[in-house]
Order: sequence, then structure tokens, then C-alpha cells
Amino acid sequence: MDTTRELNIAPDPHDAHQMPLHRKVTYSFTDLSGNLLYCIISTYALYYFTEVYGMSMVVAGVILLVARFFDAFDAPIWGVIIDHTHTRWGQSRPWFLWMAVPFSLFVFLLFCSPPIGDQTARAWYAGIIYVLAGISYTGISAPITSVLPNLTSNPDERNVASTFRMVGGNIGNFLAVTFILPLATRFGGSSTSEGGWRIAVGLYCLVALVLLIVAFLDMREQNIERTKSITIRESIKAAKRNWPWVLVVVANVLFWIGFTARTSMLPYYFRYNIGDENWTSILNGISIIQVLGMIAVPFLAKRLHLWGTTLLALGFACAGQLGLAFFGGNIAPMIVSWCIACLGTGTLCSLFVLMVTYSVDFGEWRNGIRAAGFLTAIGSSFCIKMGAGIGAFLPSTIVKAGGFAEGASVQSASALNSIQFTFTWFPLIVFVICMVPVYMFKKYERMEGTVLSQLKARRAEGKVQ
Repeated sequence: MDTTRELNIAPDPHDAHQMPLHRKVTYSFTDLSGNLLYCIISTYALYYFTEVYGMSMVVAGVILLVARFFDAFDAPIWGVIIDHTHTRWGQSRPWFLWMAVPFSLFVFLLFCSPPIGDQTARAWYAGIIYVLAGISYTGISAPITSVLPNLTSNPDERNVASTFRMVGGNIGNFLAVTFILPLATRFGGSSTSEGGWRIAVGLYCLVALVLLIVAFLDMREQNIERTKSITIRESIKAAKRNWPWVLVVVANVLFWIGFTARTSMLPYYFRYNIGDENWTSILNGISIIQVLGMIAVPFLAKRLHLWGTTLLALGFACAGQLGLAFFGGNIAPMIVSWCIACLGTGTLCSLFVLMVTYSVDFGEWRNGIRAAGFLTAIGSSFCIKMGAGIGAFLPSTIVKAGGFAEGASVQSASALNSIQFTFTWFPLIVFVICMVPVYMFKKYERMEGTVLSQLKARRAEGKVQ
């Protein structure tokens, strides 16, 4: 049998599970709480380490890279752990309860700035806590994605539930990147006050903790009694010849490299190139507009499919980056360009989640093994961390090579040019490259009807693990 043959056999949506509205809302709480804390790390960790904690740009960049590479590889481990979890609550759901406290605690400790005078000791503290915060985040983010295929088997319901999740995540991102800097300034008297950051981040950690517990209490997984633990070898086998999954991993890593480069350099760009760091919070607040793109995903995906909608979103992201590059310093057109870029990148966050969810079905269809935890952990959490690590390290390296001087109120022309390049052109280049694997995904998405229909028949016959 030619398993790559494209057949148009549509799944029967009437046999699929429908999710109640309240569960879609509480499902969104998972990503809301995750982004509420993780976006503080991804957006402000470099800024905090250099401007508040007193590290050099090079040391901070190395910490971000090494830590990201280190904890990126915890994603497949978390995936295997989830695939081996078998409780009365399901496979993924209990981890929202079990990891709520560690996740909140380590993020809080990361922004605590303990009174350590030795720079080497401070670097070790920051690096270790950064890794622990990242590992605990994976313990939250991996089940967020892996639980979706088990919440409903209806593709349309998955799209809607994923949209709720992404809107919640965007709200968390909005609250994190928009208000954390003003709150830290208000509580501490300046944007570089250690005490101000400690109080502000502590409040965010408390809110995230409550949201995760509420999500756990309301969530339900289907067919818990049929859930079986699978071996590590079987988890890896689920990725064998799973080409849509491979393409999603490549594209998702590229996306997060470009996205993190832009977000991590935003505070530097407005502080040094524009001369007014207040615009950092303003533009981060404006980024809430990306909710419109997320809401449109279910409608666009029905007409353009996932691959087409993703290419469209990448086009918006590229157009926005071009505008930022050409209109830098001219606030009005720059805001318009920022909105266009945010519509693209915000929509992409939703789309990659749906693409990796489909790859779970494809892996089960191709190899007879459903490794939702393993595949989604790598396709989502690993990609975010690996991309974020590279996306933070490369800009810091480029900026330092351009002559950036830590602690200086005014930077050299070459340093300003390097900041402008990493904020605008570098993400644009990465987004263009990302279009290649996304277009290649088209071939496998056309097989979705065949995959879902044949899986339904196999399950009825009891042939799938």
C-alpha cells in the first residue's frame, strides 16, 4: 500500500467529541498562565540580567544559549514521562496540578536577585535557576499541547479549542510584556530596581498558580480507561517517517528564532535607538491585536488549510518587519508595521500547535503508535526553547560585536546599527526561510481526511495501541 497516496475521505464530525464552552475557556487558562510567566523570561531575561542584575552582555548571552540548549532537550524526556503517565485524571491533565508550584516558584526565584557580590557566583545562580525555570515550564507547556488530541477527536473542535488556548496565551503575553516593566518601575522607583522586579514578578507567579489549578479541576480527557503506557522505543518509533512532524519541528524552531530575536531586542531598540524606553511597554501592549489573527485561524484554515494560512501569516510577519526596518524612528508608520507583524506572529503561534497536533494522528496512522506526549513535546516545547535560545544568543552576539557597551547611556553608531539589524532584518530573514518547510507540509495535510478516517476504522477493530 502506498501510504503517501492522497485520498479525499472526510472524517465524520458527528462521531467526534464536542467540548463544552467552559472547558475551552479553562483550557485557555493553561497557556494564559504559562505565557504570563514565560513571556517575562523570553522578553526581559536578557534585559534583566544586563541592566538589573549587572551581568555583561556576553555572559548573559552565553547563559541564555547554554541554558536553552540544556533544557530544550528535556522536552522529549517530558514527552516520554507523559506517555508513561496513567492516572484516573488521564495522561496530561495531572501535570497542571503537579507542576503549578515548581513553575511559579522557579520563575519567582529567577527575578529575585539574591545578595551575591561575586560575579561568577551570580552567573551560576542565574544559570541554574534559569534552567530549572525552563524545565518546569516544559512540565506545563508539554501537556498543554499533548492534552489537546485527547480532549476531542473533532478537527474543527480542535481548531476552536486551540484558538481559545492561543487567545488565552496572547492575553498572558499581553499582561506580561505590557505591565511587568511599569509595575517593576512603580514598585521599585526605576526600571532597574531589584526590589521592584521581585514584587511585580511575585504577583504574576501567584496569579499563574491559581489559573493552573482551576484548569486542572475543570479539564477532562477522553477514553482514560483505554490509555496505555508505551515504551521509549515506541515513542521514538512514532516519529519514524513522520514527515509532517519533521517539517513542523524545523519550521517551528525557525519561527521562534526570529520571534525571540525581535522581542529580546525590543527594549534595547527603544532605549538606545529611539531614546524612549516607555515605547517598549506601549508596543508590547499594542501586540494584543494579534488576537484578531488567532480568532481568524479556524475560518482561514477551512479555506486556505493550515499550510496556506501559515504562509499567509508569515507574509504578514515579513511585511511588518520590512516596515519596522524602513520606518524606524517614525513612530506612526512604525506602529502600523508593528501591528502587521504582530498579526502574523500571533497567528503563527496558533498554527504550529495545530500542525503538530495533526502529526500525532499521522504518526499513529503511519506507525500504529500514538505518542502524543513525545511528539508534541518536541514539536512544541523543544522548538520554543531551542528557537528562543538561538534567538536570544545570536542577537546578543551580533550586538556585542557591534560595540555595545553595558551600562552606557549612549551607544556608538555601530552598536545602534547592530541593534537595529537584530530587531528588524534578522527576524525577517528567518521568517522567509521558515516558508520552505511550511510549503512542504502541504503534501501531508492533504492526507488528513484519509488519516482520520482510517484511524477511526482501526480503532473500531482494536488495531491501534
